[in-house]
Amino acid sequence: MRQFSIAHLAALATLIVAGGLAILTPRRRPGPWITWVCRALAAGIFAGWIGEYVADLVTGTWTVRSGLPLQLTDAVSLTAIIALLTRRLRLVEPLYFWSLTASLQAVLTPDLAGTFPSVFYFTYFLYHVGAIVGACLLVFGCRLYPRAGAIWRVYSLTAAWAVLAGLGDVITGGNYMYLRSKPIHHSLLDAMGPWPLYIATGAGLGLIMFAALQGIAGAVARHDGLAPADETRLSDVA
Repeated sequence: MRQFSIAHLAALATLIVAGGLAILTPRRRPGPWITWVCRALAAGIFAGWIGEYVADLVTGTWTVRSGLPLQLTDAVSLTAIIALLTRRLRLVEPLYFWSLTASLQAVLTPDLAGTFPSVFYFTYFLYHVGAIVGACLLVFGCRLYPRAGAIWRVYSLTAAWAVLAGLGDVITGGNYMYLRSKPIHHSLLDAMGPWPLYIATGAGLGLIMFAALQGIAGAVARHDGLAPADETRLSDVA
């Protein structure tokens, strides 16, 4: 897929509009409808995430080297679904940090062979955009802000997932989490040097981005009169 093509720009526009609505609408008009939106969004992410695996099987493109659920995207999608259904802060936290870094990067620089109207265009953007919108809804729309120390918990969890993906790469010869080589299409990794330097650089940049996101959430929480450690639940604002 060509970056910033009409199809790509349409996906970005959808993200901007949906993300903005997910933040502003719950703040201005809280109510029981938020629960139904969360459920619908979770269903959409699930359809896109699982639908991509089904499409791979149907088209015969599934392989053990690329089709196992070892990408960080898989962790984000599963976390997003459960977080939207339960609104538990321990799940909202990784969704917030992962979706506004990894998922956002995937939307801005998609590693996608097909484009509109390919089924993979819809599945790819459905679960990536869905996760970002879900994080905006839960954190900024419903005020489920990350607690103090969340950055380190999520960073450790990310490192553990990278180890799991690395083992998968060794066993299958795949390239899960791009630990063996950079994606074919242009991405932020292109500016981080050759392998394996870009892995260390990416880990450092990820920590910086996590810290920035923690600061943003903390600033908005204070503006709302809440401490970042307050475990506000969706029911409190619905």
